[in-house]
Amino acid sequence: MAFHASILTLYPDMFPGHLGTSLAGRALERGDWSLEAVQIRDFAEDRHRTVDDTPAGGGAGMVLRPDILARAIDHASSEGDPRPRLLMSPRGEVLRQPLVRELAEGPGAVIVCGRFEGVDQRVIEARGLREVSIGDYILSGGEPAALVLLDAIVRLLPGVMGNALSGQSESFEDGLLEYPHYTRPQLFEGRSIPEVLTSGDHGAVARWRRAEAQKLTETRRPDLLAEKKFHGE
Repeated sequence: MAFHASILTLYPDMFPGHLGTSLAGRALERGDWSLEAVQIRDFAEDRHRTVDDTPAGGGAGMVLRPDILARAIDHASSEGDPRPRLLMSPRGEVLRQPLVRELAEGPGAVIVCGRFEGVDQRVIEARGLREVSIGDYILSGGEPAALVLLDAIVRLLPGVMGNALSGQSESFEDGLLEYPHYTRPQLFEGRSIPEVLTSGDHGAVARWRRAEAQKLTETRRPDLLAEKKFHGE
């Protein structure tokens, strides 16, 4: 069964966005994965199609109403749907490659794009929404975050990347940042390709790449090494 994403949003025209081009777009056309954008306003019951209200207890901004969002979720994800329900939220767990791979190996996802000040906590609990963040910063809404999440997932789906091995040696796949890359010309502005990469010794190349990945990670993301050590890797 192909990966199927249902996006709940106030701005369905934002999808598929850049995912309609390049490798992801061709995979979408082939049916390797599918996408539906559900307009949350369609489930409002007043003539103005109002989806938000003032926050209980006071404060700035507006909050997405739980009853309307629940109806939208129930429409997109009927009882028995095995797909996880996600809410793009800056307070969620930070998106990492293991979660991306876990989702790519599943049947799809129902992704709620937050807006305004946030989503009523009761619908998060009642519909089992798993909150996911793409980083420690604030966006105007969950739609760009949902596109980032889907981009990371779709490229791992079978048949999307031309070389399946491309996804196995990238940053974060083994808890390290990726090693440096080089290609022709041999000499560029006085800088040459490291000799080991043109030696033909595949074992030496593998050791060099591993060492460079380790060095980069130690310099730029020591937290990744600390996490590997914590998990006994």
